[in-house]
Amino acid sequence: METHRENLSAVLGNLLARERAEYRLTLGEVFERTGDRGFGLLLIILSLPSALPVPAPGYSTPFGILIAVLALQMLAGRKSPWLPQRMARTELHGKFLDGMLSFFTKFFGKVEFLIRPRLRWVGSRGGLTFLGVLVLIMAWLMILPIPLTNTFPAFVIFLTGIGLTEEDGLFSLGAALLGVLAVGLYAVVIYFFIRFGLEGIEMIKEGIKAALAG
Repeated sequence: METHRENLSAVLGNLLARERAEYRLTLGEVFERTGDRGFGLLLIILSLPSALPVPAPGYSTPFGILIAVLALQMLAGRKSPWLPQRMARTELHGKFLDGMLSFFTKFFGKVEFLIRPRLRWVGSRGGLTFLGVLVLIMAWLMILPIPLTNTFPAFVIFLTGIGLTEEDGLFSLGAALLGVLAVGLYAVVIYFFIRFGLEGIEMIKEGIKAALAG
């Protein structure tokens, strides 16, 4: 008989809201409360700051490194994540938690009906290896100190975390497809940055604005 798994939005909502009185939450506390959803929920929380429509500055590089550490553990076949004590003491503060919770609640409320347990290979050794490779590549794209190289790969990691947490292999495959697109996009961004510097980045921004306006 299949055991009931608490709704993901409820899990994350309770997790982030629980510390509002103290106005802080450490990654170690997140880890302690995620149970068997450790990898998925940590990927969601660590990627969400950079995946937000208005990313929080200063989080992409350190959180990208943390995500890379988790990806290497997935590749090594660990069933649950491990964080060094120094990383576990990293704090998320109240206003930031509020922004994360608001975005996640709105986003998940729109897509939750699409997500359900299926193709449960995501939790297998092979599944974790596949997703670990994807997450590691996206993490390094997050770490790159080039404008426009944070939001898209962070969003891919965010979606991967949802698929892993909800045991939805089909959703994870969709995230992997977006990951392929992200690699192509950032290859273009890096090319323009190397050739034209920051002016190349501005050229891409203007091109995106023009495409959206048209």
